[in-house]
Amino acid sequence: MRDAVTFTAEVLLPRLTVHRRQGRVAVHPTCSTEALGATAALIVIARTVADEAVVPEAWGCCAFAGDRGMLHPELTAAATAPEVADVRRLEAEGGVFGAAVSANRTCELGMTRATGMPYVHVLELLERATRP
Repeated sequence: MRDAVTFTAEVLLPRLTVHRRQGRVAVHPTCSTEALGATAALIVIARTVADEAVVPEAWGCCAFAGDRGMLHPELTAAATAPEVADVRRLEAEGGVFGAAVSANRTCELGMTRATGMPYVHVLELLERATRP
């Protein structure tokens, strides 16, 4: 059994044509992509559709933890502070991110709240980039 991100990177990606490059993309790996060994696939997809895909060095668990981030936003704020600082540094050094991706909806919610940038699932970004 393979994760959707891994399946897409291994099976679908070679069959797709990228029509629209997505500029500079921030990538937030997740606890689950790490546990599933799917982080490399997440990054491969992001790099395929973007001019530049950047994983902040300080990325880590967003602490959204299902509904915890909705009930206790201070957990997410504290957990993401180093990554948010890293994202801001990367923007200052290399320019604004045109998109931000992850591979888990609650992580996307937490990172959107933490950074103010809209995080979407990497497969959504892939769909946009490959749409004729």
